[in-house]
Amino acid sequence: MLAIRPCTDADWASVWAILAPIFRAGETYGVATDIAEGEAYATWVTKPTATCVAADEGGHILGTYFLKPNHEGPGAHVANCGYAVAEAARNQGVARAMCRHSQAAAVARGFRAMQYNFVAATNAPAVRLWQAEGFAVVGTLPGAFRHPRHGFVAAYVMYKTLI
Repeated sequence: MLAIRPCTDADWASVWAILAPIFRAGETYGVATDIAEGEAYATWVTKPTATCVAADEGGHILGTYFLKPNHEGPGAHVANCGYAVAEAARNQGVARAMCRHSQAAAVARGFRAMQYNFVAATNAPAVRLWQAEGFAVVGTLPGAFRHPRHGFVAAYVMYKTLI
């Protein structure tokens, strides 16, 4: 059974162990591949409205997500999220469970929609999952993502109305 709960300071070492290899690979997130741990903590935990972890029955953290407004002011009713799953836990429904949890958390916080701003087109598993969860590609940014193996690839803007 997967438990999704708020992230605590005690969780950070496990969260960073998930994030660091994903960020370092440079294949899915628009962050510097050499991002410092402190900066990653601020980006993933301090600045967002909420950060959660997904843990197995033994309490091992398998994934994490953050939730925040996509923009301030007139756009503050649209949520933005980022998700990360430990390599050993991929293809086990962790990302899907966190996506669904984040949508419910967004609605509970008064968000009316959710937008993913920069989904690398080469991240096919994520694109398929988000589309299966009702997100639509509403924009394509040609060559906007510099992939370390594929060069300049498209990035998608994906959107879903929540209420």
